[in-house]
Amino acid sequence: MDPQKVLKKILEGNKNIRFEEMIALVQSYGFNLSRISGSHHIFVNREVNEIINLQKVKGKVKPYQVNQFLKIIERYNLKMKDGE
Repeated sequence: MDPQKVLKKILEGNKNIRFEEMIALVQSYGFNLSRISGSHHIFVNREVNEIINLQKVKGKVKPYQVNQFLKIIERYNLKMKDGE
């Protein structure tokens, strides 16, 4: 799914986000997978002093982690990268 469509889905209040969709969205904002520790997928971005932690549960991402991501992109005024 297109990262812009995933973001629209989230902003419309949908909490049922597939893990793979969320990874595509996070990467479209310049985050890269740093490491995997158990079920935790840790993403980092050089412009951000915080990490994104995503966990896959029954194929979905945890809703609170989606909210944390939204707060980080707002706090750092991040924009989706061109070509995504």
